[in-house]
Amino acid sequence: MRAPLPVRDGVGPTRLRVPRTGPWATIADYVTGRFAHIDPEILLSRFDRGEVVAFDGTRLTRETPLGAEDFIWYYREPPDEPDIPYEVTVRHLDDDLLVVDKPHFLPTTPGGGFLRNSALVRLRQRFDNPDLTPIHRLDRATAGLVMFSVRPATRGAYQTLFADRAVDKVYEAVTAVPAGGMPELPLVIRSHLTSSRGSLRAIVHEDREPNAETRVEAIRVIADRAHLRLHPRTGRMHQLRSHLAGIGLGILGDRFYPDLLDEAPDDPDRPLQLLARELRFVDPLSGRPREFTTGLRLREAPRA
Repeated sequence: MRAPLPVRDGVGPTRLRVPRTGPWATIADYVTGRFAHIDPEILLSRFDRGEVVAFDGTRLTRETPLGAEDFIWYYREPPDEPDIPYEVTVRHLDDDLLVVDKPHFLPTTPGGGFLRNSALVRLRQRFDNPDLTPIHRLDRATAGLVMFSVRPATRGAYQTLFADRAVDKVYEAVTAVPAGGMPELPLVIRSHLTSSRGSLRAIVHEDREPNAETRVEAIRVIADRAHLRLHPRTGRMHQLRSHLAGIGLGILGDRFYPDLLDEAPDDPDRPLQLLARELRFVDPLSGRPREFTTGLRLREAPRA
């Protein structure tokens, strides 16, 4: 569903589904109730400024009755979000693709308490290009390569690569060596993982056919640290983190696996030791092989 409002200051509009019936006389009543933690006048002023619209761009008012629209679009107010003082580094740019190194702690796209502090918004502003769109995503805690589409005309061709699993992705991770020693590597891990909207962790279903697969190789094991290379064949939520935790190799700095820890501020001294290192694929436009490699390194990786 194409947004009827343009990107503004690098940020696209938000879509909200509105119920057709309920105890609200107007759409504005529903919105102020739905976001009761925000001053109602701030929300209503968006209607007055014409910043709440229907799917065809028609301006909605404070008086638009509930049931008139199934979806509305509006601009989120920039939240009072924490600063993330890490830069997005460009690795490649052409007419169709932008490939960057995303740092730890920076989300790929706006979400939660982060809006302007996201790779997408920063890059849209840097290149003055509202059409920039991520072709895939990394967790906020994960660093490394992310690929963006530069223009809509060729976006679908690159998105299909990921949908068809035609991109060879290589990750690196650092784990603590278990007290009982390392499992025998290389090892292929398969499991059935699911997640739902708002899920904090992937759910493992032991009684279902596998839908997630990762090959784990050892790069170097020194003393109590293991530096691993990961080849995910699939791309389920938290797949690498869940798979490694499942064989006793929880990633250093992981606050979700194997145990879900209490929420805490980002610790720049303890970033998740997971890095998207390489992307390889055959370009759908030129037919030529392409390969991109991150310029980042994992600080806890043991050195020879």
